[in-house]
Amino acid sequence: MIDVGIFAKTFPGADPFAVLSAVRGAGYGVVQYNMACSGLPSMPEAISTETAEAVASAAEKADVAIAAVSATYNMIHPNLTVRERGLKRLEVIAAAAHTMGTRLLTLCTGTRDPDDQWREHADNNSPEAWRDLLQSMEVAIAIADQYDVDLGIEPEHANVIDSAVRARRLIAELKSPRLKIVIDPANLFEKATAEKRRSIIADAIDSLADHIVMAHAKDRNADGAFATAGKGVIDYPHYLRCLCSIGFDGPLVTHGLDKSEAPDVATWLKSQLAEAGLA
Repeated sequence: MIDVGIFAKTFPGADPFAVLSAVRGAGYGVVQYNMACSGLPSMPEAISTETAEAVASAAEKADVAIAAVSATYNMIHPNLTVRERGLKRLEVIAAAAHTMGTRLLTLCTGTRDPDDQWREHADNNSPEAWRDLLQSMEVAIAIADQYDVDLGIEPEHANVIDSAVRARRLIAELKSPRLKIVIDPANLFEKATAEKRRSIIADAIDSLADHIVMAHAKDRNADGAFATAGKGVIDYPHYLRCLCSIGFDGPLVTHGLDKSEAPDVATWLKSQLAEAGLA
C-alpha cells in the first residue's frame, strides 16, 4: 500500500506538533520532515536529544509517520569549505534520525552554481564535478554506515545527477546499499512531448526500480515551469502504473504547493492511487 505524504515544510511553524497536526488535518499520514519545522535551520549545526525526541513524540501524537528528513546541501559546490560544512551538518542529522523515527535522509547531489543548489550549471557534466560528487558521497556513505541510515538521491534536471542514467552510474561506482533513489517525474524533464514524457518516466522507474524508496508528486506546466500535482502535463495514471509495475510500496510525497492546496491534492492523489489499484 502506498501512503500519501507531503513535505512538512509546506505548513509554516516551528513547533513539530503544530506542523504535523496541520499535516494530518490536510489528509496526509506521512511527511518528509525538515528541521525548520523544529525552529532550526534546515541543516543545523546541532540537534539536541530533546529536539529529536520532540519530533518523534509529535509524530506519534499527530498520527503521522516520518518517512525521511531533508538533509540537502550542495554536494558539488565549487567551494570545498562549503562542501565540508555540508557533510558535517549531514552527520548532525544522521545522528538524530533514528530518535526522530526515520532511517532515510534525502540529499541534493548538487550543482556548480555557487548560489543556488537547484540551478543548472554548464560545469555539472565536467569530470571534476563527478570527482567531487564521488568524494562527497563516499564520506556521506561512511556517515550513513556509522549511524545506520540510508541516503536518498533524486535525479534532478538541474543537478549533477540529472537523469536515471547518471543515477545508475553513481550506484554502480559506489556499490553501497545505503544509496537509495527518490523519484520525481517533474524533475526528469523540462519541456517534452506527451509521448517523450511518458517514455522518460517509464525508463527512469524501470532502470532504478530496485533502489526506489520514495516517490515525489509534483507537476510541470507545458512551458516548463513547475506546477502542483494534477495541475500540469504529467500523465499521473501512467506514472502510478509504472510504480505499480515495479512493486513500489513506499510513500508518495507531494511538494511544491501552497498549504491552501494541500487538502485537495491529498484527495486527488488518493483517488489516483485508488484508480490505479494502489490505495
